[in-house]
Amino acid sequence: MSLAMTQQEREAFLADLHVGILGVSHGKVPLAVPIWYAYEPGGDVWVITNRESIKGKALDTTGRFSLCAQSEDLPYKYVTVAGSVSVVEDSSHDALLNMATRYLGPKLGAQYAEASATTGGSALYRLRPERWYTVDYSKNVG
Repeated sequence: MSLAMTQQEREAFLADLHVGILGVSHGKVPLAVPIWYAYEPGGDVWVITNRESIKGKALDTTGRFSLCAQSEDLPYKYVTVAGSVSVVEDSSHDALLNMATRYLGPKLGAQYAEASATTGGSALYRLRPERWYTVDYSKNVG
């Protein structure tokens, strides 16, 4: 039996709340770092980071990245998407507030967004998934 997820399963899993691992080329070694992300089935994956950070500079240089989301509990599952950056735009306060609220809830999300607004330089990177890699070990139980 295949452990691969169907399109509907993988999109629903990716849309759930997970801290993603962003992978991007950075010099001679790949950079893999945790990051908040957002995704709605059928759409783009989007992340926000400072353009002057290592992540931001690597994303601007390569124009490509991958993102892996996984479950931490048995049975393990993961979805990895990879592709080209389709859009880069300055991050709006609303986008940052939506992302922070997704991960921290309304009160802490608003505080985080307000504190981050003073630092500036954040960009929103959108990835149109070109390749999907999935495993759902629950398909092997039974």
